[in-house]
Amino acid sequence: MKSPSSLTRRTLLGAAAVLGVALVAGPANAETPRMGVVVKIGGIPWFNAMEVGIKARGEELGWDAWMVGPTSADPALQVRAVEDLIAQGVEAIGVVPNDAEVLEPVLAKAREQGILVITHESPDQQNVDWNFELASSTGFGEAHAKMLSEKMGGEGKYAVYVGSLTVPLHNAWADAAIAWLAANHPGMVKVADRFGVAESVDDSRSTALDLMRAHPDLGGFLAFGSQGPIGAGRAVQERRKTGEVHVLGPFSPGQGRRLVHDGVLTGGFMWNPMEAGRVFVTMADHLKKGMAVEKGTMIEGLGKVDPDFDTNNIIVDQLVALNKDTVDGLADMGL
Repeated sequence: MKSPSSLTRRTLLGAAAVLGVALVAGPANAETPRMGVVVKIGGIPWFNAMEVGIKARGEELGWDAWMVGPTSADPALQVRAVEDLIAQGVEAIGVVPNDAEVLEPVLAKAREQGILVITHESPDQQNVDWNFELASSTGFGEAHAKMLSEKMGGEGKYAVYVGSLTVPLHNAWADAAIAWLAANHPGMVKVADRFGVAESVDDSRSTALDLMRAHPDLGGFLAFGSQGPIGAGRAVQERRKTGEVHVLGPFSPGQGRRLVHDGVLTGGFMWNPMEAGRVFVTMADHLKKGMAVEKGTMIEGLGKVDPDFDTNNIIVDQLVALNKDTVDGLADMGL
């Protein structure tokens, strides 16, 4: 399949700007398979690290692989980005969905045209070849719930953030955490329904300030979305409630390390977004070569897999703890 000429590539970049996405692509030639990975939002550390993994693995395997980063967490921008990749005739498309249902028609269109479709953070996604997770939704949510209950002594008020109310995996984590707390610590009370602000530091901060004002006895935040803990942490620091209000959730170590050492971010768990970026390209290469995905198949970055053929999910648990002992080493890795 021929790659676009330099003029066409410039035209596509211009179109991407109009659509509100950042397209980062490497050079291509007629023999080079191509893959674009559409993430939730561009320009934040989590997805910057994922981009490094995408490009590095692409170079290793001989793929022209790049990331498409929308300027906001608007599902419509992801749909447009996928449409653009279909028009380019890429061999594979990866997506980290903001809204699984909104993407279903365009992903079906991609597959109808013979394009491989791989998703991440979307275990209920339809119209994909495979969705992969580096952490099970139940285990991830419960791990954070257990930590929060320990810090709060098993009672008190808490709030929950997700990236948006339509992000599949964030809401699955929240469901698991809330259910575990209700079953094991009924004295812990959620002050309101979850808030879809955790892809924005500013929105997370302002929401936290409002919540602490409305609930002076608020004891903690469970923030699922990499900007949520940062924004809530800054609000706690502003209100001088460090150690009184606990903030937990996944975040980029380089972005949160200072808040961790200041005691503002209590901790959390994550997986390596750089590794997730690499897995996107590894899976595409594996499938393009016609290699089987079966129970016991070894796939770099995932290990020995046990795929669910009913849901097209490959789920492994590779949780990394975020705390004062680990955050600097993870940040130094570029995460």
